Amino acid sequence: MALFVTFEGIDGSGKSTQAKLLHSRLRRNGVPVRLVREPGATALGERLRRILSSPRCAASLPIDPLAEVFLFAAARAQLVKEVVLPSLWQGTTVVSDRYLHSTTAYQGYGRGTNLNALEAINRISTGDLRPDLVVLLDLEPAGALARRGADEGARRFEEEELAFHQRIREGYLEMARKEPGRWLVVDGNRPKDALAAEIWERVKGLLDRQRA
Repeated sequence: MALFVTFEGIDGSGKSTQAKLLHSRLRRNGVPVRLVREPGATALGERLRRILSSPRCAASLPIDPLAEVFLFAAARAQLVKEVVLPSLWQGTTVVSDRYLHSTTAYQGYGRGTNLNALEAINRISTGDLRPDLVVLLDLEPAGALARRGADEGARRFEEEELAFHQRIREGYLEMARKEPGRWLVVDGNRPKDALAAEIWERVKGLLDRQRA
């Protein structure tokens, strides 16, 4: 048996750090695990990541919000088919830095794209594969934006106004309220080791139930 765990949060929330810490903890405990990021982890995903995240592309390549949705969906479809499903079928747990809830939060709540349309696109692009656990690193946007390192560059979403990130945060919290059994919302202001311990307890509980 294997788990599919995804990490979500606004930029600067610490989700990438926690995804890596969970991946390391699972490996130390002898759990077969693979760490992926979205977009990325496939040849197509990494190329699309450069388009969507590169400072140069963000400045020189305007992308319509709906086109942006389909670019992320294309990367996600490839990731699910090429990496996630084969790993899960082989009994390997998958930890993903972002997944379909990022599209709902950023393109839906953030950019205002129709949520019902996004739900349909997410279902098609993933074959309706949902994570066993979504970990949300919740943080006030002002604090998260202040955390961003200067070496990250000016990326497409990081250059948006504070209100954009506030809408994203509210969208994440709304999704978590709708599926409390699937989501774990943690305070991103807490020390990273304390957060890692809380996340590990939830994941360990899911693994124990699978083994029972």
